[in-house]
Amino acid sequence: MRAIDCHVHLYPSEAGRDPAAWAAEREEPHWAVLCTRRRRDGRLVQGFPSVDELLRDLDAAGIAKAVLLGWYWERHLTCFEQNKFYAECVRRHPDRLAAFATVQPAAGDLALVEARRAHGEGLIGLGELSPHSQGFSVNLPAWHQLLDLAAELNLPVNLHVSDPAGKAYPGRVDTPLEDFVRMAREHPRTTFILAHWGGGLAWAQDATVLANVWYDTAASPLLYGPEVWTRPLTDRVLFGSDYPLVLYPREADRTTLGGLLGEARAAGVPAAYLGGNAARLLKL
Repeated sequence: MRAIDCHVHLYPSEAGRDPAAWAAEREEPHWAVLCTRRRRDGRLVQGFPSVDELLRDLDAAGIAKAVLLGWYWERHLTCFEQNKFYAECVRRHPDRLAAFATVQPAAGDLALVEARRAHGEGLIGLGELSPHSQGFSVNLPAWHQLLDLAAELNLPVNLHVSDPAGKAYPGRVDTPLEDFVRMAREHPRTTFILAHWGGGLAWAQDATVLANVWYDTAASPLLYGPEVWTRPLTDRVLFGSDYPLVLYPREADRTTLGGLLGEARAAGVPAAYLGGNAARLLKL
């Protein structure tokens, strides 16, 4: 089976023309800090490719399909805008793309309505979401209603997770790991995907007992060395890149997609990590 990338971000073309202005117009300061940062050499930490450029990059890396993830937006209207964009991407390329919907639970009933609407348009999950970045409490009733709705509609929920021992960077928000363990236990019918190796939960003792939790590998080279693939891991791992984030900033000839896929294969990871798990979990 060819690989499936379960963690890809994409934005409308107007966002790429002037990302900072696009974010300011939508009142999305957190996204602006994270996604318009520049490295020491002056280049952006990520690109803003078109749909066609994404497809060419998938082809070059030998990846069969990508799952587009939303962002943990601060505004409900930005969620709606991205969900509509993703639905159109999937309609144009159903053989290559699937997509998750994004919502702002602080919007209350509007978030539940939007989740149902996006599901009706063919989006197959929720996320990437982040209570800690979107500014709502993990105890918010609307959040728990959303997680129950996700179970009802069979929509896996992808959550942004930071390693407590990870390095600082502009825009980093702490995400206490115990919050995710508690969510998974309180919502056993909901399927969770914890991004970025679950901030280390993928190799923690809890990983073996949380049967409704999966872990993606997004941004792995920026967080851990290649030895991460050889840790004693749960078998619930999903290959994800965090494209178009630049994963190898010091290696100009090493691409995000091909580089990460090659790193995983060099470590001898099971084929299930690279595509089989995603195909089964997401019915791809």
